[in-house]
Amino acid sequence: MQVNDCMIVDVIDDLAAVFKALADPTRRQLLDRLHERNGRTLGELCASLSMARQSVSQHLAVLEAANLISTSWQGREKLHHLNPVPLHEVQERWIDKFERPRLRALSAIRHSAEEQAMSQPTYVYVTYIRATPEQVWHALTDADLTARYWGHRNESDWQPGSTWRHVRTDGSGISDVTGTVVEALPHERLVITFPGSEEQREEPSHVTFTIEPHEDIVRLTVRHEGLPTAEDHAAISAGWPAVMANLKSLLETGEVLPQAPWEMHAELREAQMARTDGA
Repeated sequence: MQVNDCMIVDVIDDLAAVFKALADPTRRQLLDRLHERNGRTLGELCASLSMARQSVSQHLAVLEAANLISTSWQGREKLHHLNPVPLHEVQERWIDKFERPRLRALSAIRHSAEEQAMSQPTYVYVTYIRATPEQVWHALTDADLTARYWGHRNESDWQPGSTWRHVRTDGSGISDVTGTVVEALPHERLVITFPGSEEQREEPSHVTFTIEPHEDIVRLTVRHEGLPTAEDHAAISAGWPAVMANLKSLLETGEVLPQAPWEMHAELREAQMARTDGA
């Protein structure tokens, strides 16, 4: 009898750790990210969260303690993997006994409505630059340098919560984009909001710059999330490669490209500036 009592206590303790881990919305979001694509690094998991890497690491530790995730190493990168077994055990214990077919139908209706209302594509661009993390960070946050390779001055004190402005270099003082600095870890990671079209004013998209050094080079990843339309995704897909190519040229050679690369997509740039002028 005593043995059975101990077994029940062990099961309750295991479930308590799982429910504790699932109680936090940030940890649920981390599990969602791993469900979308398993085997992510800490930097990748931080991309959509407005918090410091240390805080995300603490959430991951809770999930690992509950056996909801496991980790492995690939070279120098620590990868995080979703472990669905505890969730399956919760399902068998707490869900299967109820009216599962009806719950599935209601869930399918809800997910269908959410997908139609919230389908927001994400754009990711990766480039490798012969530079130091300090040089790349300086290029992203120095107004004079951004004016050289971007054609706009990015002005801010780059503190979390501060405003940043994408100001024209023609002396007009007009800002074509005005957003907020969400996170700033010097030489590592910068997250900003990027309001563009009118649809993005209330819920702006987010841009994450991740700087990862490797010996004499840096991998710079630009992740643009929350784009409201396919047209916005198309515009971003033309804009980010042009800007990043100019930044790479400036850092590696001391000069920008001989022609502004975004001029190859002049109609998209003009449309963006026209929206600002008409606002």
